[in-house]
Amino acid sequence: MNDAVPEKKLKLATAALCGCFGCHMSLLDIDERILKLVELVEFDRTPLTDIKAVGNCDIGLIEGGVANTENVEVLRDFRRHCKVLVAFGACAVNGGIPAMRNQFDLQDCLQEVYLDGIGVENPHIPDDPEIPLLLDKVHPVHEVVKIDYFLPGCPPSADTIWIFLNELIAGEAITFPYSLIHYD
Repeated sequence: MNDAVPEKKLKLATAALCGCFGCHMSLLDIDERILKLVELVEFDRTPLTDIKAVGNCDIGLIEGGVANTENVEVLRDFRRHCKVLVAFGACAVNGGIPAMRNQFDLQDCLQEVYLDGIGVENPHIPDDPEIPLLLDKVHPVHEVVKIDYFLPGCPPSADTIWIFLNELIAGEAITFPYSLIHYD
């Protein structure tokens, strides 16, 4: 990997859609290497910066499936603002665990959870305008916008993320040892 610090730092942004936030946790698992990453990139919207709106960025990492109207808006906004957009983790790549609801009708899911579920008190399906509307199905991000790279895993390991980001930032071909992309 190239250890040279770039003359001009690239801007990196991240966002989580529908999922568990595990990919972001795996990013944090690069541990002290985060300090090296800070030398290579300027963070825009990320949990590290608490910036809420994405600015123009070189690289965007998008985690999670697309399950509601807010997810669609966030994803499209990222695509507009990021030169390179990366589907980050299994939920972004193929819908992951959130897409397990796709085998059921949305109305049946809502009825089971909010009306008929065990322990439900005050049964009603929420309809507050502040709650984003659910889509009929959960979609992987590439079904909504163009994706430049796919980084699979649930979540991708810290070492996989580290190699990916370093090679992408350096403009090198992205290659992983078999042990980092072999899933049992």
